[in-house]
Amino acid sequence: MPAQTPDLLSRFLEHVRKEDFFRKGDLLFLAVSGGLDSMVLTDLVHRAGMAFVMLHVNFQLRGAESDRDQAFVESVGPAYKAIVVSSRFDTTAFAAQHRISIQEAARKLRYDWFRGFLVPAPGDKGRKCILTAHHADDDVETLLQHFLQGSGIAGLHGIPSRQGGVIRPLLFASRVELEAYAKERGLAWVEDSSNITVKYTRNSIRHDLLPAIEKLFPQVRENLKHNLGRFREIEILYRQGLERQWKRLLFQTEAGWKVPVERLRRTEPLRTIVWEAFSRFGFTTGQLSGIIDLLDSPTGRFLDSATHRLLRDRKWLLVSPLQEQEKGVMVIESGEALVSIPGGELKIAHEAKAGDQDLLKGEAVACLDASEVRFPLLVRKWKPGDYFYPLGMRKKQKVARFLINAKVDRIAKEKVLVVESDKRILWVVGHRMDDRFKVRPDTRERITLVLVPS
Repeated sequence: MPAQTPDLLSRFLEHVRKEDFFRKGDLLFLAVSGGLDSMVLTDLVHRAGMAFVMLHVNFQLRGAESDRDQAFVESVGPAYKAIVVSSRFDTTAFAAQHRISIQEAARKLRYDWFRGFLVPAPGDKGRKCILTAHHADDDVETLLQHFLQGSGIAGLHGIPSRQGGVIRPLLFASRVELEAYAKERGLAWVEDSSNITVKYTRNSIRHDLLPAIEKLFPQVRENLKHNLGRFREIEILYRQGLERQWKRLLFQTEAGWKVPVERLRRTEPLRTIVWEAFSRFGFTTGQLSGIIDLLDSPTGRFLDSATHRLLRDRKWLLVSPLQEQEKGVMVIESGEALVSIPGGELKIAHEAKAGDQDLLKGEAVACLDASEVRFPLLVRKWKPGDYFYPLGMRKKQKVARFLINAKVDRIAKEKVLVVESDKRILWVVGHRMDDRFKVRPDTRERITLVLVPS
């Protein structure tokens, strides 16, 4: 028999008891991918004497490998006397339909499906909860990713151990500890090849950034783990201060919200308060300066997020939801490399300019002078009144006229998107870029946008 590992099991049981995560009689649903972490969670819960259902999601993103993972989880269920419920999703289609990234689509599909198991049913006696296998290393990586992306203090508390019926009981343990436990217990698991590539931000943090930091600060993971607890307490105090600010700054109206300009202007620290006040309405860190500029702008100036409009109106900043026809704006922040859009994806590359022969060409490509581009970029449907300077022309032309001249039929015309930078259209996607943004002989850096149809 494999050697017992009571240390991790006893710590797990004590952690569960202390946090009151679950008790005998509760209905447990385990999110099981088949990877190391979820198989350790499954084994620990089984050894704790709890009955459970195993939930597996096949996102159909890795072809045969995704099917292999599903088959593996379904095969180990009987060993734990557990029912296995699997679900398959067309994640790529869902991402395109909802204009979100593949990672965001997978997360939404996964948790929406999970929450369906938490709905009360006749005869339920115990509590229902979903258990996921996030561990301490995931927590540290999330902290770094949020910090580097500029998420504000709310992103520094890491992964919540309990959130809307979802419980993460392994956050006390590191991946090294989980791996040691799995090997001593003789557990089998499958490897996800997407965890190895550095294509995704989290993987790059895991495989490149953290190892580089550890060369200078060997205890960085442990230090950050301790800091997570401190950050959670700091956020409590931070939120208490913000609540006092909202009472004097945010006033609800029938149409939305309003903020007194002069009172906001005198508020310190201004950028932090502006971020916290308006990020809830979909505005991004890249739009912070634009929001602050509205404080000194004439009446009528406005700024749009993906969901709301912020309008300067005399003594007020007015926030109102965008009308249905104005929704669907996608925001591209600086540093993003791939964005899902209706009908495909946009690849974004920021690079030093080489020779003209190195430029990608074609209607599906826009090679732009980086010095002319201002982030965030907005991707939206074209609308009447839009104009741009078609590449090779010195006079502006309405997008509507351009599409007519290009003989784009009515149905296709309704689907045409434009990319906008600082209220200037830089590309009619899949048709023509704007001459003002073209790469010139003195261009030092370029930004290339490539349309990849689905």
